[in-house]
Amino acid sequence: MEVLHFVFGVFGNATALFLFLSPAITFKRIIRSKSTEQFSGIPYVMTLLNCLLSAWYGLPFVSKNNILVSTINGTGAAIESIYVLIFIIYAPKKEKAKIFGLFTFVLTVFTAVALISLFALHGNGRKLFCGLAATIFSIIMYASPLSIMRLVIKSKSAEFMPFFLSLFVFLCGTSWFIYGLLGRDAFVAVPNGFGCGLGTMQLILYFIYRNNKGSQEIKKPSGNGTSIEIGEKKPHQDKQHPNGKVPQDEQV
Repeated sequence: MEVLHFVFGVFGNATALFLFLSPAITFKRIIRSKSTEQFSGIPYVMTLLNCLLSAWYGLPFVSKNNILVSTINGTGAAIESIYVLIFIIYAPKKEKAKIFGLFTFVLTVFTAVALISLFALHGNGRKLFCGLAATIFSIIMYASPLSIMRLVIKSKSAEFMPFFLSLFVFLCGTSWFIYGLLGRDAFVAVPNGFGCGLGTMQLILYFIYRNNKGSQEIKKPSGNGTSIEIGEKKPHQDKQHPNGKVPQDEQV
């Protein structure tokens, strides 16, 4: 049983690393276009908080036999920090303020949890407190792509829900769920069981809408910072006028 526990821990580290690295394609696109387009920054901020709290929970003085939890989540925290900073740089002004506010909230919550667990709690009390905090924010992390799933359903297009991100949410959630069951650790098993289910839903949506271009208008930033419409055509686009101009009552 201990061997299986270790094996799934190693597999969980591998799948989690791919999960953390899978948005690299998305951020390459963001840097190239100098725009975050319709991508949401919320999942990356919430993943950062989850990594920080989970890495803390896995430390030997908080919970035993969970060092594999700390190693991968410490790595993930560094990677997600880079993503969040890139998103803040290229996001529109309103979105930039929102993500920066969430980033500040993440650092505040982690600092509070770390200080309270270090100086006010000991033994099982420390493990319970840190485990509950990690579990709550792990579930929030896994639930954060719900807004993107709603956009996929509304637009009938999976363009803004990257396939590899959805795939590794499923693989990572499944492996850590089994790891938690084998180690009889509810603080690992419960949130990752939720992640396994949500990852399954994302994959189903992706395969339903992957070949669709979208049937509704979606505002997408253009290169000069203005917004253009993709999807449906505007009424005057199909009309021909002798002088090549759009009548005054049809101009937008």
